[in-house]
Amino acid sequence: MQIVGYRRRTAPDETAALLVAGGDVSDGERAEVERLALAPGTDLAYTLSERHCAGVVTDGRHQPCAAPRAPYCEAHTVPWAAANNADSREEHAVYLAAFAPDAFKVGVTRSWRLETRLREQGADRAAHVHTVSNGRTAREVESDIAATVGDSVRVATKIEGLDREVDEVAWSDLLADFRVIETFAFDYGLDLDRRPVPETMLTGAVRGTKSRALVLDRAGTTYAVDMRDLVGYDLRPGADDREVQASLTGF
Repeated sequence: MQIVGYRRRTAPDETAALLVAGGDVSDGERAEVERLALAPGTDLAYTLSERHCAGVVTDGRHQPCAAPRAPYCEAHTVPWAAANNADSREEHAVYLAAFAPDAFKVGVTRSWRLETRLREQGADRAAHVHTVSNGRTAREVESDIAATVGDSVRVATKIEGLDREVDEVAWSDLLADFRVIETFAFDYGLDLDRRPVPETMLTGAVRGTKSRALVLDRAGTTYAVDMRDLVGYDLRPGADDREVQASLTGF
């Protein structure tokens, strides 16, 4: 069984999941893709084995690939432009997003999926600051704002702030320069009192998820796993017994 993708939680009543499939690379058999739910309280006990290209999923079935590059080889890497249509004629929203404690970015999305996009990214606070008629104009506005605010926040930075609150003074100062249409505040239910330890594993009790971060409790330590770092791994049933870094409270 291989991890071939993941689905982030994009609404309060949704559950994040890993996508797994058991296709045989040797004969190219297309296997059905199943969801490994990551609901809070779920006990996971898997060991990460070999890692290779996760292949491609179409119509709910997985085409395996034996190429060693992970998570995707050159043939199965989707170009950024193919997934982000700047020529869309739909109405777009330009937004600012805050990630605790003080990482900010500008972004754009189709207006009807603004809140979904913010949850996908794991924003703690957000503000809708412009509405434009099409994707091309939205990208132009985004580019102008990005010159001073920036247009990306690394997953590692988001993980570093999982136990923090947004710097409200810095956030208010940023918004003061914009005509705010609507604001958002999100709570992902992680209830952390200290920073999780970054790790790549799939053993422990699920505390919750936030964007790509899967938060697990294991042996007195809380860990944060970037779900993209899991894609491509073959799984073996059974808890991972290797030594992992522990917080001081884990002793």
